[in-house]
Amino acid sequence: MVRIAIDAMGGDFGPEPIVTGVIEALKERKFTALLVGDSNAIKPLIPENLLKNVEFIEAKEVVLMGDGATDALKRKESTIYKAVELVKEKNADAVVSAGHSGATMSLATLRLGRLKGIARPAIATLMPNSNGTSTLVLDVGANVDCKAEHLFQFAIMGEAYAKEILGRKAPKIGLLSNGEEKSKGNEVSKEAYELISKLKSFNGNAEGGQVFDGSVDVVICDGFIGNILLKTSEGVAEAITKIIKKEVKRSPVAIAGSVLMKKVFSTLKKQISYDEYGGAPLLGVNGCVIISHGKSNAKAIKNAIFQAINFADSKINSVIEQEILNFTK
Repeated sequence: MVRIAIDAMGGDFGPEPIVTGVIEALKERKFTALLVGDSNAIKPLIPENLLKNVEFIEAKEVVLMGDGATDALKRKESTIYKAVELVKEKNADAVVSAGHSGATMSLATLRLGRLKGIARPAIATLMPNSNGTSTLVLDVGANVDCKAEHLFQFAIMGEAYAKEILGRKAPKIGLLSNGEEKSKGNEVSKEAYELISKLKSFNGNAEGGQVFDGSVDVVICDGFIGNILLKTSEGVAEAITKIIKKEVKRSPVAIAGSVLMKKVFSTLKKQISYDEYGGAPLLGVNGCVIISHGKSNAKAIKNAIFQAINFADSKINSVIEQEILNFTK
């Protein structure tokens, strides 16, 4: 049975939403939850009938959001250190954390190590598109500065994730740029274009709008641009929702129409909510690490755990290593 290590204390709202998410996940899927944290605070939250599926790893120290990411390497009694260590020691198949994302990335990279041939791990996230599916974007924050070879490796990792986890048999990969033409982009992206062209799945440059129109399955960029893209899209989605609500209240006709459109709005909200995806996998490390939003609610944690289970049950890391090997021979 898959064993998932969960940082039970790392989120912005303490252990309650995290443990509730674990409980909801246990009701739907079979796995063993390794809850890392203060058992005195965690154990009373778990129903008696589910205790057989839970193990407690004692850790009372928490890496806070204001702490430095590298400080986590010294804090061996912290929840995130112990959670990552469970994966390193093969006592867990994956780790899920809604805690300090920088600390999680640093610990995962240095304690678990990188996959063979991978220079930089990348954070991948799913963005909703107009096809009703999703577009995988990476990197969205792990690497502010990238070389062309890093972007090429991101493309290999993104393609593997799309095939092995998302079930896309022939995913299309786009390199995020300021125009579709091969001549567009900066020097790094132009060089990356030539490298990624080695992949049969490469669809050429992708403009920003293609992240959301479903024309490509995977979009590649550096972490600086990717994080701005992610935060901007979240902000736009929130702003549009507020504008619609404000306008509806001003018009009786709009109020009547909103009743009819309730299902549409509900579907839209579901598509743009990070709760539906739960977390972002850190691709390129020797293990499975899912990084969740600090403000994750129970639903987000549940879905992050499902992501971890699917990842742990796949052969994605061996696929990535083999593909990297194929292109470096």
